[in-house]
Amino acid sequence: MKKLAINEAFLQRIETLQTVLKNNIAGQFGGNHKSRTYGSSCEFVDYRNYVPGDDITKIDWNAYARFETLYLKLYLDERRLHTKIYIDISQSMAFGDGKKGEMTLQIAATLAYLSVTELDRVSIYTIKESEVTEVISNISGRERYFAEITKLNDIEFGGNCFITDGILPTQVGYGDGLSVVISDFLTDSDYENAIDYLADKKRDVLCVQVLTGEELNPKVRGKNVFHDSEEADKSYRKNINKDIMRAYREAVQYVQDRLRNYCNARGAEYVLVKDDKPIDQIFFEQLTELGVMK
Repeated sequence: MKKLAINEAFLQRIETLQTVLKNNIAGQFGGNHKSRTYGSSCEFVDYRNYVPGDDITKIDWNAYARFETLYLKLYLDERRLHTKIYIDISQSMAFGDGKKGEMTLQIAATLAYLSVTELDRVSIYTIKESEVTEVISNISGRERYFAEITKLNDIEFGGNCFITDGILPTQVGYGDGLSVVISDFLTDSDYENAIDYLADKKRDVLCVQVLTGEELNPKVRGKNVFHDSEEADKSYRKNINKDIMRAYREAVQYVQDRLRNYCNARGAEYVLVKDDKPIDQIFFEQLTELGVMK
């Protein structure tokens, strides 16, 4: 039976993560988005504590009668932001024992949850070959999140991924939120133009590079035959010695530096995630340090 990346235990963890983040970190998820404007539409989405000076007509007196605490009703504003998450589902994202793919889906689910709790809308897409496919469309609020996020469990990894070819033909919106690309970026194909496109649309951009410990520091030695996970007709026969390993590590470091430097040049954020790290540690340490969450 396929292991579910998004299960009840995981969803309970991210609810706890969001609560702890909200209580202990000044500011909020969303990088450059310093504030939220709540509208007066009739679509209720959440509560927050009353602060002196707030509109008293929005106080929920029924909640006060139950909890003896003043809560303000929050309603969606038509100008709310839209987080768009793109997941590379090529075969290399399933490398190893499956933890890499599982981590990829959990990062997407956690970013989506943190967005909806800040009243953003969220859409999640997959990129396979040159095609972007919408998996979750335009959700807002916790109820819809929990109703739809398990769709990520149905994602199958396979084939190749051409990030730019997939993203460029799509409509991404102008200056209305965060775009996240989750991939290993272990590719000769172009991804720079996709970053340019998103940045030129005045969107906040986050590139999450997911790699396994074996990809960063392989343990193989001696004579080996390697098969390309995304192109079945490609194989490599090598005698793995210290020089080969040194060259490999330098190549992987080059891939990381190239992506990091390109993101920095375009005002995007970059984070490297190892598949053996707990999801809590990734969000508490790495993304908080970046300023994606403050």
